[in-house]
Amino acid sequence: MTRPRPSRLRRSATTLTAVVAVLGLAACSATGGRKAVEERENSVGNAGTPTMTVAMVTHSAPGDTFWDIVRKGADDAARKDNVDLQYTADPDGAKQANLVQQAIDKKVDGIVVTLAKPEAMGPTVRRAIAAGIPVVAVNGGMDDYQKLGVLSFFGQDERIAGEAAGTRAQREGAKRPLCVIHEQGNVGLEDRCAGVKAKVPATQVLYVNGKSPSAMQTSITSKLQQDKSIDYVVTLGGPIAMVATQSKTSAGSQAKVVTFDTSKQVVDGIKSGSIAWAVDQQPYLQGYLAVDQLWLYKTNGNTVGGGQPVLTGPAFVDKTNVATVEKYVASGRR
Repeated sequence: MTRPRPSRLRRSATTLTAVVAVLGLAACSATGGRKAVEERENSVGNAGTPTMTVAMVTHSAPGDTFWDIVRKGADDAARKDNVDLQYTADPDGAKQANLVQQAIDKKVDGIVVTLAKPEAMGPTVRRAIAAGIPVVAVNGGMDDYQKLGVLSFFGQDERIAGEAAGTRAQREGAKRPLCVIHEQGNVGLEDRCAGVKAKVPATQVLYVNGKSPSAMQTSITSKLQQDKSIDYVVTLGGPIAMVATQSKTSAGSQAKVVTFDTSKQVVDGIKSGSIAWAVDQQPYLQGYLAVDQLWLYKTNGNTVGGGQPVLTGPAFVDKTNVATVEKYVASGRR
Protein backbone atom coordinates (compact mmCIF):
# COMPACT_ATOMS: atom_id res chain seq x y z
CA MET A 1 0.00 0.00 0.00
CA THR A 2 1.37 3.38 -0.97
CA ARG A 3 1.54 5.71 2.00
CA PRO A 4 0.98 9.45 1.74
CA ARG A 5 3.96 11.57 1.00
CA PRO A 6 4.25 15.36 1.17
CA SER A 7 4.04 17.15 -2.11
CA ARG A 8 7.40 18.35 -3.27
CA LEU A 9 5.83 21.14 -5.20
CA ARG A 10 4.93 24.15 -3.09
CA ARG A 11 5.45 26.79 -5.69
CA SER A 12 2.83 29.32 -6.59
CA ALA A 13 0.10 27.89 -8.80
CA THR A 14 0.22 28.71 -12.46
CA THR A 15 -2.87 30.81 -12.94
CA LEU A 16 -5.63 29.94 -15.31
CA THR A 17 -5.34 33.49 -16.57
CA ALA A 18 -2.03 32.52 -18.11
CA VAL A 19 -3.64 29.49 -19.71
CA VAL A 20 -6.36 31.62 -21.24
CA ALA A 21 -3.73 33.99 -22.55
CA VAL A 22 -1.88 31.14 -24.26
CA LEU A 23 -5.04 29.68 -25.71
CA GLY A 24 -5.97 33.09 -27.00
CA LEU A 25 -2.77 33.55 -29.01
CA ALA A 26 -4.38 32.03 -32.08
CA ALA A 27 -7.04 34.75 -31.94
CA CYS A 28 -4.49 37.54 -32.50
CA SER A 29 -3.45 38.63 -35.97
CA ALA A 30 -1.99 41.60 -37.74
CA THR A 31 -5.32 42.33 -39.45
CA GLY A 32 -7.62 41.73 -36.45
CA GLY A 33 -10.94 43.49 -36.48
CA ARG A 34 -14.48 42.21 -36.84
CA LYS A 35 -13.68 40.13 -39.92
CA ALA A 36 -11.18 38.00 -38.00
CA VAL A 37 -13.68 37.53 -35.17
CA GLU A 38 -16.37 36.42 -37.61
CA GLU A 39 -14.00 33.97 -39.29
CA ARG A 40 -13.22 32.39 -35.94
CA GLU A 41 -16.88 32.20 -34.96
CA ASN A 42 -17.76 30.54 -38.25
CA SER A 43 -15.02 27.93 -37.80
CA VAL A 44 -16.11 26.72 -34.34
CA GLY A 45 -15.71 22.94 -34.27
CA ASN A 46 -13.16 23.00 -37.10
CA ALA A 47 -9.67 24.04 -36.15
CA GLY A 48 -8.55 24.06 -39.76
CA THR A 49 -5.72 21.65 -38.94
CA PRO A 50 -5.34 18.01 -39.98
CA THR A 51 -7.08 15.46 -37.80
CA MET A 52 -4.84 14.22 -35.00
CA THR A 53 -5.47 11.22 -32.77
CA VAL A 54 -5.22 11.51 -29.00
CA ALA A 55 -5.54 8.60 -26.58
CA MET A 56 -6.84 9.43 -23.11
CA VAL A 57 -6.20 6.79 -20.44
CA THR A 58 -7.60 7.35 -16.95
CA HIS A 59 -8.11 5.40 -13.75
CA SER A 60 -11.87 5.89 -13.69
CA ALA A 61 -14.38 3.15 -13.08
CA PRO A 62 -17.67 2.79 -15.02
CA GLY A 63 -20.30 5.30 -13.91
CA ASP A 64 -17.84 7.60 -12.11
CA THR A 65 -19.53 11.01 -12.19
CA PHE A 66 -16.28 12.93 -11.73
CA TRP A 67 -14.63 11.34 -14.74
CA ASP A 68 -17.74 11.87 -16.85
CA ILE A 69 -17.06 15.60 -16.43
CA VAL A 70 -13.36 15.25 -17.26
CA ARG A 71 -14.30 13.38 -20.41
CA LYS A 72 -16.87 16.03 -21.35
CA GLY A 73 -14.12 18.65 -21.27
CA ALA A 74 -11.84 16.46 -23.38
CA ASP A 75 -14.64 15.78 -25.88
CA ASP A 76 -15.41 19.50 -26.25
CA ALA A 77 -11.77 20.37 -26.88
CA ALA A 78 -11.46 17.47 -29.33
CA ARG A 79 -14.39 18.73 -31.39
CA LYS A 80 -12.94 22.23 -31.48
CA ASP A 81 -9.45 21.05 -32.39
CA ASN A 82 -10.35 18.40 -34.97
CA VAL A 83 -9.04 15.65 -32.70
CA ASP A 84 -10.04 12.00 -32.80
CA LEU A 85 -10.23 11.30 -29.06
CA GLN A 86 -9.91 7.66 -28.02
CA TYR A 87 -10.92 7.33 -24.36
CA THR A 88 -10.15 4.22 -22.30
CA ALA A 89 -10.00 3.65 -18.56
CA ASP A 90 -9.28 1.11 -15.87
CA PRO A 91 -8.81 1.59 -12.11
CA ASP A 92 -6.01 -1.00 -12.07
CA GLY A 93 -2.57 0.56 -12.58
CA ALA A 94 -1.12 -2.34 -14.58
CA LYS A 95 -4.13 -2.39 -16.88
CA GLN A 96 -3.84 1.37 -17.38
CA ALA A 97 -0.24 0.84 -18.45
CA ASN A 98 -1.37 -1.78 -20.97
CA LEU A 99 -3.86 0.71 -22.41
CA VAL A 100 -1.06 3.25 -22.84
CA GLN A 101 1.05 0.61 -24.58
CA GLN A 102 -1.83 -0.07 -26.97
CA ALA A 103 -1.92 3.65 -27.78
CA ILE A 104 1.83 3.59 -28.45
CA ASP A 105 1.38 0.63 -30.79
CA LYS A 106 -1.29 2.57 -32.69
CA LYS A 107 1.17 5.46 -33.13
CA VAL A 108 -1.24 8.06 -31.82
CA ASP A 109 -0.30 11.74 -32.00
CA GLY A 110 -0.57 12.37 -28.26
CA ILE A 111 -1.55 10.73 -24.99
CA VAL A 112 -3.36 12.05 -21.90
CA VAL A 113 -2.78 10.00 -18.75
CA THR A 114 -3.53 10.02 -15.06
CA LEU A 115 -0.67 9.12 -12.75
CA ALA A 116 -2.54 8.13 -9.61
CA LYS A 117 -0.31 5.02 -9.53
CA PRO A 118 2.97 6.32 -10.92
CA GLU A 119 5.00 3.20 -10.18
CA ALA A 120 2.77 1.17 -12.47
CA MET A 121 2.46 3.81 -15.17
CA GLY A 122 5.99 5.24 -15.25
CA PRO A 123 7.82 2.76 -17.50
CA THR A 124 5.13 2.79 -20.18
CA VAL A 125 4.84 6.58 -20.10
CA ARG A 126 8.60 6.78 -20.67
CA ARG A 127 8.25 4.42 -23.62
CA ALA A 128 5.62 6.67 -25.16
CA ILE A 129 7.87 9.71 -24.84
CA ALA A 130 10.85 7.76 -26.23
CA ALA A 131 8.67 6.89 -29.23
CA GLY A 132 8.17 10.61 -29.89
CA ILE A 133 4.60 10.78 -28.58
CA PRO A 134 3.95 13.82 -26.35
CA VAL A 135 2.23 12.97 -23.06
CA VAL A 136 0.31 15.24 -20.68
CA ALA A 137 -1.07 14.32 -17.26
CA VAL A 138 -4.32 15.22 -15.55
CA ASN A 139 -5.67 14.84 -12.04
CA GLY A 140 -3.06 12.51 -10.52
CA GLY A 141 0.73 12.53 -10.44
CA MET A 142 1.70 16.14 -9.81
CA ASP A 143 4.77 14.96 -7.89
CA ASP A 144 5.87 12.61 -10.65
CA TYR A 145 5.03 14.06 -14.07
CA GLN A 146 8.20 16.13 -14.47
CA LYS A 147 10.66 13.34 -13.70
CA LEU A 148 8.82 11.12 -16.21
CA GLY A 149 9.25 13.73 -18.94
CA VAL A 150 5.54 14.51 -19.21
CA LEU A 151 4.84 17.79 -21.00
CA SER A 152 2.30 19.40 -18.63
CA PHE A 153 0.08 18.66 -15.65
CA PHE A 154 -3.49 19.89 -15.15
CA GLY A 155 -5.11 19.31 -11.78
CA GLN A 156 -4.77 20.30 -8.16
CA ASP A 157 -2.13 19.81 -5.49
CA GLU A 158 -3.93 17.15 -3.47
CA ARG A 159 -1.99 17.82 -0.28
CA ILE A 160 -2.83 21.53 -0.47
CA ALA A 161 -6.47 20.67 -1.23
CA GLY A 162 -6.55 18.38 1.79
CA GLU A 163 -5.07 21.09 3.98
CA ALA A 164 -7.67 23.56 2.70
CA ALA A 165 -10.45 21.13 3.59
CA GLY A 166 -8.90 20.48 6.99
CA THR A 167 -8.53 24.20 7.69
CA ARG A 168 -12.16 24.84 6.84
CA ALA A 169 -13.39 21.91 8.93
CA GLN A 170 -11.20 23.01 11.85
CA ARG A 171 -12.57 26.56 11.66
CA GLU A 172 -16.09 25.15 11.72
CA GLY A 173 -15.28 23.28 14.91
CA ALA A 174 -14.22 19.83 13.71
CA LYS A 175 -12.47 17.79 16.41
CA ARG A 176 -12.63 14.17 15.20
CA PRO A 177 -13.02 13.89 11.42
CA LEU A 178 -13.15 10.58 9.60
CA CYS A 179 -11.45 10.58 6.19
CA VAL A 180 -12.68 7.79 3.91
CA ILE A 181 -10.27 6.39 1.29
CA HIS A 182 -12.03 4.31 -1.36
CA GLU A 183 -8.98 3.20 -3.39
CA GLN A 184 -5.86 1.97 -1.66
CA GLY A 185 -2.59 2.90 -3.35
CA ASN A 186 -3.98 6.05 -4.97
CA VAL A 187 -1.39 8.65 -3.97
CA GLY A 188 -3.79 11.55 -4.56
CA LEU A 189 -6.38 10.17 -2.14
CA GLU A 190 -3.70 9.47 0.44
CA ASP A 191 -2.44 13.04 0.11
CA ARG A 192 -5.94 14.46 0.60
CA CYS A 193 -6.40 12.66 3.92
CA ALA A 194 -2.84 13.54 4.97
CA GLY A 195 -3.65 17.20 4.32
CA VAL A 196 -6.81 17.03 6.43
CA LYS A 197 -4.91 15.31 9.24
CA ALA A 198 -2.18 17.97 9.11
CA LYS A 199 -4.78 20.56 10.12
CA VAL A 200 -6.92 18.37 12.40
CA PRO A 201 -4.48 15.86 13.99
CA ALA A 202 -7.24 13.66 15.47
CA THR A 203 -8.44 12.75 11.96
CA GLN A 204 -8.95 9.02 11.48
CA VAL A 205 -8.56 7.26 8.13
CA LEU A 206 -10.97 4.53 7.03
CA TYR A 207 -10.24 2.35 4.00
CA VAL A 208 -13.33 1.04 2.21
CA ASN A 209 -14.07 -1.02 -0.89
CA GLY A 210 -14.84 1.65 -3.48
CA LYS A 211 -16.08 -0.94 -5.96
CA SER A 212 -19.03 -1.91 -3.77
CA PRO A 213 -21.47 0.79 -2.56
CA SER A 214 -23.09 -1.67 -0.16
CA ALA A 215 -19.74 -2.63 1.36
CA MET A 216 -18.82 1.05 1.67
CA GLN A 217 -22.07 1.85 3.41
CA THR A 218 -21.62 -1.03 5.84
CA SER A 219 -18.06 0.04 6.69
CA ILE A 220 -18.89 3.72 7.22
CA THR A 221 -22.07 2.94 9.18
CA SER A 222 -20.20 0.55 11.44
CA LYS A 223 -17.47 3.11 12.12
CA LEU A 224 -20.00 5.83 12.96
CA GLN A 225 -21.86 3.47 15.30
CA GLN A 226 -18.65 2.48 17.06
CA ASP A 227 -17.29 6.01 17.48
CA LYS A 228 -19.89 8.64 18.32
CA SER A 229 -17.18 11.29 18.65
CA ILE A 230 -16.76 11.49 14.85
CA ASP A 231 -18.08 14.92 13.90
CA TYR A 232 -17.09 15.15 10.21
CA VAL A 233 -17.09 12.50 7.50
CA VAL A 234 -14.71 13.57 4.73
CA THR A 235 -15.20 11.61 1.53
CA LEU A 236 -12.92 11.84 -1.51
CA GLY A 237 -15.44 11.57 -4.33
CA GLY A 238 -19.04 12.45 -5.09
CA PRO A 239 -20.44 8.88 -5.18
CA ILE A 240 -18.81 8.10 -1.83
CA ALA A 241 -20.39 11.22 -0.33
CA MET A 242 -23.83 9.96 -1.30
CA VAL A 243 -23.10 6.63 0.40
CA ALA A 244 -21.84 8.48 3.49
CA THR A 245 -25.09 10.42 3.83
CA GLN A 246 -26.97 7.11 3.93
CA SER A 247 -24.50 5.74 6.50
CA LYS A 248 -24.96 8.82 8.66
CA THR A 249 -28.72 8.30 8.70
CA SER A 250 -28.42 4.57 9.41
CA ALA A 251 -25.97 5.17 12.27
CA GLY A 252 -27.98 8.03 13.77
CA SER A 253 -24.85 10.15 13.58
CA GLN A 254 -24.72 13.94 13.88
CA ALA A 255 -21.52 14.20 11.85
CA LYS A 256 -21.35 16.61 8.93
CA VAL A 257 -20.69 15.05 5.55
CA VAL A 258 -18.25 16.96 3.31
CA THR A 259 -16.55 15.79 0.16
CA PHE A 260 -14.00 16.34 -2.53
CA ASP A 261 -15.30 16.71 -6.08
CA THR A 262 -18.71 17.69 -7.33
CA SER A 263 -21.51 16.08 -9.32
CA LYS A 264 -25.22 16.71 -9.85
CA GLN A 265 -25.97 14.55 -6.82
CA VAL A 266 -23.45 16.45 -4.68
CA VAL A 267 -24.91 19.79 -5.78
CA ASP A 268 -28.39 18.53 -4.87
CA GLY A 269 -27.01 17.36 -1.52
CA ILE A 270 -25.52 20.77 -0.78
CA LYS A 271 -28.85 22.40 -1.63
CA SER A 272 -30.76 20.04 0.67
CA GLY A 273 -28.20 20.28 3.47
CA SER A 274 -27.25 16.61 3.54
CA ILE A 275 -23.75 17.63 2.37
CA ALA A 276 -22.19 20.72 3.95
CA TRP A 277 -19.69 21.58 1.20
CA ALA A 278 -17.48 20.18 -1.53
CA VAL A 279 -13.92 20.84 -2.66
CA ASP A 280 -14.08 21.55 -6.41
CA GLN A 281 -11.08 20.95 -8.68
CA GLN A 282 -12.98 21.81 -11.89
CA PRO A 283 -12.62 18.47 -13.70
CA TYR A 284 -14.01 19.86 -16.97
CA LEU A 285 -10.96 22.12 -17.22
CA GLN A 286 -8.60 19.20 -16.71
CA GLY A 287 -9.95 17.28 -19.70
CA TYR A 288 -10.33 20.35 -21.89
CA LEU A 289 -6.90 21.84 -21.24
CA ALA A 290 -5.12 18.49 -21.61
CA VAL A 291 -6.44 17.92 -25.14
CA ASP A 292 -5.94 21.57 -26.06
CA GLN A 293 -2.33 21.41 -24.82
CA LEU A 294 -1.55 18.50 -27.12
CA TRP A 295 -3.15 20.28 -30.07
CA LEU A 296 -1.18 23.47 -29.33
CA TYR A 297 2.04 21.50 -29.00
CA LYS A 298 1.56 19.56 -32.23
CA THR A 299 0.38 22.52 -34.30
CA ASN A 300 2.37 25.41 -32.84
CA GLY A 301 5.03 24.07 -30.45
CA ASN A 302 3.33 25.65 -27.42
CA THR A 303 3.58 24.38 -23.86
CA VAL A 304 1.31 25.59 -21.07
CA GLY A 305 2.49 26.22 -17.53
CA GLY A 306 6.11 27.19 -18.01
CA GLY A 307 7.28 23.92 -16.51
CA GLN A 308 4.97 24.25 -13.52
CA PRO A 309 1.67 22.45 -12.85
CA VAL A 310 -1.47 24.26 -13.97
CA LEU A 311 -3.76 24.17 -10.95
CA THR A 312 -7.51 23.92 -11.54
CA GLY A 313 -8.39 23.85 -7.83
CA PRO A 314 -9.13 23.78 -5.00
CA ALA A 315 -12.25 25.90 -4.59
CA PHE A 316 -15.29 25.35 -2.39
CA VAL A 317 -18.93 24.85 -3.34
CA ASP A 318 -21.40 25.46 -0.53
CA LYS A 319 -24.81 27.03 -0.02
CA THR A 320 -23.44 30.50 -0.79
CA ASN A 321 -22.55 29.67 -4.40
CA VAL A 322 -24.26 26.37 -5.22
CA ALA A 323 -26.98 28.10 -7.26
CA THR A 324 -24.34 29.50 -9.62
CA VAL A 325 -22.68 26.11 -10.05
CA GLU A 326 -26.03 24.40 -10.54
CA LYS A 327 -26.66 26.39 -13.72
CA TYR A 328 -23.84 24.50 -15.43
CA VAL A 329 -24.53 21.03 -14.04
CA ALA A 330 -27.22 20.19 -16.60
CA SER A 331 -24.69 20.53 -19.43
CA GLY A 332 -22.42 17.93 -17.81
CA ARG A 333 -19.62 20.47 -17.42
CA ARG A 334 -19.71 20.94 -13.61
